[in-house]
Amino acid sequence: MATQQNQYYLKNIDTLREAFLSKKILEARAVRCDNNHDLHIDLGEIEGIIPRENGAIGLDDGSVRDIAVISKVNKPVTFVIDRFEKSDDGKIRAILNRKTVQEKCLEEYVSHLCIGDIIDARVCHMENFGVFADIGAGINSLLPIDSISVSRIPHPSARFSSGQNIKAIVKSRDEFGRIVLSHKELLGTWEENSSRFTVGDTVSGIVRSIEKYGIFVELSPNLAGLAEYADNITPGQNACVYIKSIIPERMKIKLIIVDSFDAHYTKPTTEYFYHDKHISYWKYSPDDSEKLIESFFD
Repeated sequence: MATQQNQYYLKNIDTLREAFLSKKILEARAVRCDNNHDLHIDLGEIEGIIPRENGAIGLDDGSVRDIAVISKVNKPVTFVIDRFEKSDDGKIRAILNRKTVQEKCLEEYVSHLCIGDIIDARVCHMENFGVFADIGAGINSLLPIDSISVSRIPHPSARFSSGQNIKAIVKSRDEFGRIVLSHKELLGTWEENSSRFTVGDTVSGIVRSIEKYGIFVELSPNLAGLAEYADNITPGQNACVYIKSIIPERMKIKLIIVDSFDAHYTKPTTEYFYHDKHISYWKYSPDDSEKLIESFFD
């Protein structure tokens, strides 16, 4: 939405007419969904309206619910301009079409994606079971919670924020042809993560789970260590931990919790260890590990 070209076409009614004539795909913020489920878009000088029937693929046949439109209020949406018309009060408004953009995206982009392709996505909505991510033109794909990172999290919001741009891997297609995503393979192997830590260091972490046999502390999104059980510690707390030992053959890092406390820090920028456009195979575990953790995509 912040691209110079997009801002140019949203500048005034004359540039909006240019976008209409050249069939440009634009993006702007939805400000209201009325009782007919028409979506009202902020175009600056004039109002834009996306009629319900053109709000999303699947609304017309009932395969997509109206929440797909309602949930876009106060968020950016993509569209093309179908036409200009005068409203009852004589003002000019633009009639927009989001469904056309989605159909174009499906035909020219999504249909060509292969298992293992690494793509850009935007976090749209989070549930206990995972993330719905926009992979283009408002077409959502599911990123299950167990595919977000190796280190287990209680909810996707522990890792992501709404509207965040991320990388993801095309993991599979479900029975309806919808894409399912993965993410953890991009966050590094056990060795890549553990190489950043040294026995004797005292480092920061996040308490992720408490078991009878110990406390798991996340050191990075794909790496957690185990500390001895202690009272008065709760999941989600920040921790200061001493690294007692690093054991590659068992994929274990033994910790001592120096302190734990409640704090709300800004989530760090997601760091990706894999930067190619496609991945066929990924092995998390070291070669000499007693346990094998791997992913196949091709």
